[in-house]
Amino acid sequence: MWTVYILCCSDNSLYTGIAKNVERRISLHNAGRGAKYTRSRRPVRLVYSESVVTRAEALRRESAIKRLERDEKKKLIDTGTD
Repeated sequence: MWTVYILCCSDNSLYTGIAKNVERRISLHNAGRGAKYTRSRRPVRLVYSESVVTRAEALRRESAIKRLERDEKKKLIDTGTD
């Protein structure tokens, strides 16, 4: 299983990513060894996640979420649906 996740960064920006082990990945982000984007925006916290079966599916969903406007992402976070 893969997880598509959204993090809220310390500057209130949103970061979307994928991982097999989301807890470990968030730890890496907070340790400064995650994505370059999150290094200067620590700490980060998980605000949304959804599970998918394949990596390909996770990449497609991540891409779809990244194309959303911020208010659409907030709606997704708040309601858990698109």
